This record gives sequence, C-alpha cells and structure tokens, in this order.
Amino acid sequence: MHKLLQLLKDGNSRTKDQLAAELNTTPADINRQLEYLEYIGAIRKIGGMQKRGCSGCTGCNSGGSAACKNCIPQNASANMGEMWEVL
Repeated sequence: MHKLLQLLKDGNSRTKDQLAAELNTTPADINRQLEYLEYIGAIRKIGGMQKRGCSGCTGCNSGGSAACKNCIPQNASANMGEMWEVL
C-alpha cells in the first residue's frame, strides 16, 4: 500500500486500471486497497469533473452562471481518472 500512497500523492488522476498496471496488480486489488485506505482515513476521494461556471468563452450565453459545452466538453468526465487526497 505504500507504493499506492506514493502514486496518489503526485496529484495526477488515474483510473484504477492505470494504478493496477503501474503497481503490477489487478484493478480489483487496487479497489480493495483504496476502500481500506478510505476506511482508515488515510485518503479521501476528491473531485473529478465538477460543474463550474462558464470561463467566459465566446460561444456561451450563460452569463457565467453555468458551464457551457464549450467550457466542459461533453463526456469529458468519462475520460478522467479518479483522484484521491492523501490525508
């Protein structure tokens, strides 16, 4: 689990499959380790794609109250790995 914690500390998002490949194990094992680390309070899951206001792009008429499809591409979160904060 020490190696997993080291990877999580670098701030890069990764899928469980990517973590498993880097640690030469299975995604199921990574999931088990992450659940345990969350349970004992060593890590917590954070972020991913969160709705934010428009960044002021030229294709948006929302006035900054909601993110438009030009600011956050459709299905972008499907391509992002998950992130955990080491406490």
